[in-house]
Amino acid sequence: MSEESALTFPCRFPVKVMGINSSRFEADIVMIVRKHVPDLGEGAVHSRPSSNASYLAVTVTFTARSRKQLDALYQELTAHPDVKFVL
Repeated sequence: MSEESALTFPCRFPVKVMGINSSRFEADIVMIVRKHVPDLGEGAVHSRPSSNASYLAVTVTFTARSRKQLDALYQELTAHPDVKFVL
């Protein structure tokens, strides 16, 4: 039985990653995304600290090519020790 997807590929797709606001967090997230999205464009990354600056929200918007690509990306992002959640 195949899984149905509500997405039609390719499509623009935003991934929001929340985690500990450290000096490396944003760079680590971008490095992980680039493994799965080598053609990540300029201006694709936007970050915003929490009100007390303890956490950082990093949103990366890219063209998703397949469900397999998204699943692998989510798996690697959620495995990062500083990531609290991925939307």
